[in-house]
Amino acid sequence: MADGRQPPSDSAAVRLRPPARLRGDLSATEAALWGFTTVAAVLAVWFLATAGRTGEERLVSPLILPSPGETLAEVPGLFGKGMLGDMLVTLRRVGLGFGLAAVVGVPLGVLAACFPIVRAALGPVTIFGRNIPMAALIPLFMLAFGIDEWGKVMFLFVASVAFVISDATAAVLEVPQRYVDTALTLGASRAQIILKVLEPLAAPTIFNSLRLLFGIAFGYVMLAELAKAESGVGAIINISQRLGRREPILIVLVLIALVAYGIDRLLWRLQGDLFPHRYGGRGRLPKLWQRLWHGSATAAKVAS
Repeated sequence: MADGRQPPSDSAAVRLRPPARLRGDLSATEAALWGFTTVAAVLAVWFLATAGRTGEERLVSPLILPSPGETLAEVPGLFGKGMLGDMLVTLRRVGLGFGLAAVVGVPLGVLAACFPIVRAALGPVTIFGRNIPMAALIPLFMLAFGIDEWGKVMFLFVASVAFVISDATAAVLEVPQRYVDTALTLGASRAQIILKVLEPLAAPTIFNSLRLLFGIAFGYVMLAELAKAESGVGAIINISQRLGRREPILIVLVLIALVAYGIDRLLWRLQGDLFPHRYGGRGRLPKLWQRLWHGSATAAKVAS
């Protein structure tokens, strides 16, 4: 070079390059673009695999996988037969079963994290619940709870509660010990530490875990409805299998994925609003609650 400096070697040039982003985030536009690309690729493979008028011309037999056009042609008839009503029935079952698991599992998980005796006592139950094949328990649930709505709700409760307990326990155990030590120094009681320190600090992680575990309940409700159901999307799949029709099954699977994605996004927005310090939301619901609480407290003082 004219100034006497040597150009950087290949190894030096490599060191000067910015490192690849690890564990980073994409913008909303980039994330949507990559997601759309994946969906478009799947649809393209589906179209190519089922292209052709006859089964001999196709890569995949129509008895196994119908084409996108054949599937779309069945959508109006399926909705006309009340598929939206069946989806609402399935959502009610998932909501009741998983809601009961959350109501029971979260307090048990908090107690298990705070008290080693409770954690040791619940350890075998959670290990069994997280690893047992739930399909094998369907006949037992039919005998114990029957084949009505209560049996399906209890099946979803048992299938989900072990995961809820384990995740709630882990969330509380992840709270740094320095917060507990500070509370003890200030003279807080054991109940105050649990209710005012550990639970609030673990709440964002617990809520995020419940949001993710909701998808597991969706998978288990298919087992309950496939076993014996006269309503719900599982019943549609069961009837379609007996009739040898593949199009309704694909439509139901796509609808379940769309509904589950929509619920996940709604819960994500609620999560960000409830815990803005953790997930970057606006915190409108906590502010509204504080206003209502202070307003009711002020009214009580005035009345007294």
